[in-house]
Amino acid sequence: MIDKELLDILVCPSCKKPVELKDPDPGDTAQARLVCAGCGRRYPVKDDIPIMLIDEADPPKEQG
Repeated sequence: MIDKELLDILVCPSCKKPVELKDPDPGDTAQARLVCAGCGRRYPVKDDIPIMLIDEADPPKEQG
């Protein structure tokens, strides 16, 4: 899906922390999600392309 070398250089456009590739939640329209290790924003991956736009990101998941 996403090349390891690309994943190694991608960072969150909001807080500049690394992102981690995660499987989508059931019913999610995204192919996968890139989750920020800092702020927790979740960026969609569609057609093997990471959509690294703050306006397209989902907010962090609620803990609990």
